Amino acid sequence: MAPGRAPLADRLRPEKLADVCGQDAILVEGGLLHAALSGGNVPSLVLWGPPGTGKTTLARLLAGRSGMAFEALSAVTSGVKDVREVIARAHTRRLGEQGTLLFVDEIHRFNRAQQDAFLPHIEDGTIVLVGATTENPGFSLIGALLSRVRVVQLAPLGDEALERILERALAHRLHGLEGQHTLDAEARRALCAVSGGDARRLLNVLESAGHLAGGHGAISASQIREAAQARLTAYDASGDDRYDLLSALHKSLRGSDVDAALFWMGRMLEGGEDALVIARRAVAMAAEDVGLADPRALRVALDAVAAVQFLGQPEGELALAEAVIYLATAPKSNSSALALKAARAAAREHADLPVPLHLRNAPTRVARELGHGEGYRYPHDHPHAFVAQPYLPPALSDLTLYAPHEVGEEREIARRLAWWRKLRDRDGGE
Repeated sequence: MAPGRAPLADRLRPEKLADVCGQDAILVEGGLLHAALSGGNVPSLVLWGPPGTGKTTLARLLAGRSGMAFEALSAVTSGVKDVREVIARAHTRRLGEQGTLLFVDEIHRFNRAQQDAFLPHIEDGTIVLVGATTENPGFSLIGALLSRVRVVQLAPLGDEALERILERALAHRLHGLEGQHTLDAEARRALCAVSGGDARRLLNVLESAGHLAGGHGAISASQIREAAQARLTAYDASGDDRYDLLSALHKSLRGSDVDAALFWMGRMLEGGEDALVIARRAVAMAAEDVGLADPRALRVALDAVAAVQFLGQPEGELALAEAVIYLATAPKSNSSALALKAARAAAREHADLPVPLHLRNAPTRVARELGHGEGYRYPHDHPHAFVAQPYLPPALSDLTLYAPHEVGEEREIARRLAWWRKLRDRDGGE
């Protein structure tokens, strides 16, 4: 890149709708964005999608098509003073009957008070707000703001869209690389692979690889990979990426797909995630989805937590991998989770039922005179350490909350429960 010249990704930013690639689903005729771009009637929006999918470009096109002034802020670098200055300029334009489209990049990084500050200016038409976010707006934006905007979700760019962007870059005479470089099929596949659905990433790597190629000539797949090697794994440990990958890990463990579970764990570790975050999810999964089908699973997961804490990374990751493999290949049962849910529901419904007298604590003479503990029979004084006596309020004598699954070690639990039920039926519940 020549000194002082803008990066290729900025030079090739689409200036017309026809050059926007990979977002056909939201630009389809009759859709919200197509209508706004065609008719110039732009509502306040939040554009939600991965990096490099065209959020800033669409905001600029919306402003241009509608004749509004374009103002841009970044929630990462802008403060209250910057917002006030933009609003003041928008008020002035409004007096001259020109609207203002305020584009706020990374809008989810504004706190609640900062988000609140936009509301009256959206309401009175001083600004049309177009926010851009890589985070789920339902979690990251306040409800009052969400109620005043339309959320439009952008998709990661597929290989076809990336190929179109590459062709445009290689052919554009004024802003691109016309006549400077060629890429064979292997190099093109490598470039699409390292781009991760991000057009900006594709163009930045292409530009760097061009320098490695000496400014002219063929660019090889190895030069593409070398240009991309400094790239950090696409992973935001503070945002949706973390929770999406944790969800994928948990569901792969639940589904007994050991290879998928290891892959998602590897993705997170390569992205710089704290191994303890993954280990905590393993503990939750062991209790929720393996449960009593293999009670050792919870111990294995807790041991992984201890190993990570004791050894740190990367050594502790070996124990984590062992736990993930164990959990993925263990028999599965959610009977404990179902029993807990049922128990809490029953407790809510029958919150006023008293504890039967024979089960009550009797630490004092007064308590004993009131009948607390009277008639209680100590199971260890009876054969098999079991005695048939009621433990629930009479109104709930038939309540069943735990239903063991016929899998793993729960089969033995089911056998014992059936045996105790037989003893109760034989001896009575009194």
